[in-house]
Amino acid sequence: MNPTVTADNMNFIQRAFAEGGFVMYVIAVIAILAIFVIVERMMKLKNLAVDKKEFTDQIFRMVVAGDLRQAISYCDARPAPLTNTVKAGLVQAMNKRPDEEVQVAMDAAVMREMPKVEGWVSFLAVFGNVAVLAGLLGTIIGMIGSFRAVAAADPATKALELSKGISHALNCTAFGLLVAIISIVAYGLFQHRIQKTENEVVETSMSLLNLVVANREKIKD
Repeated sequence: MNPTVTADNMNFIQRAFAEGGFVMYVIAVIAILAIFVIVERMMKLKNLAVDKKEFTDQIFRMVVAGDLRQAISYCDARPAPLTNTVKAGLVQAMNKRPDEEVQVAMDAAVMREMPKVEGWVSFLAVFGNVAVLAGLLGTIIGMIGSFRAVAAADPATKALELSKGISHALNCTAFGLLVAIISIVAYGLFQHRIQKTENEVVETSMSLLNLVVANREKIKD
């Protein structure tokens, strides 16, 4: 890495914060919070990920064989929204509960498990909107300060004062938009991942219920 480029980048950031005023620090706090949520969700979703095909192949094989205890143990070894939802249905089926109760148990499990997947993702949209508004606030403050300074300045320094105010405004706008873009793009990607996970859980629970109904006579005590 070129040391000169790094030094120039650092000087640019420092200059931007110095010229942008206190609103730049507000935007920086929003950026830190957004990055924290993004990193935390990435790690959490990675830990909750399950190979759907492999899992369903194993579980369905055990259900067809009537060995629900082994299927429940298999779910316990891989705690995740998908496995916990399936386990809830298997427990009811093993206890010889009616089909309706098996479905209700899995539906309740979906409602219980999905918040674990979603986490604080919804705050990314909030951070994106607040970053834009903070940037706009900084822009307005910069322009107000600029016109006040120009009004009070002598003709020789009016151009300098005006350029300082415009610099203040544009720094806030640029950094606010940057944080907003990162937050909103991350929000969209996470929402896609969350919806995909929920669809997989619901689809698997419905398939499991149909399989249990078709193989109830094979269930072992």
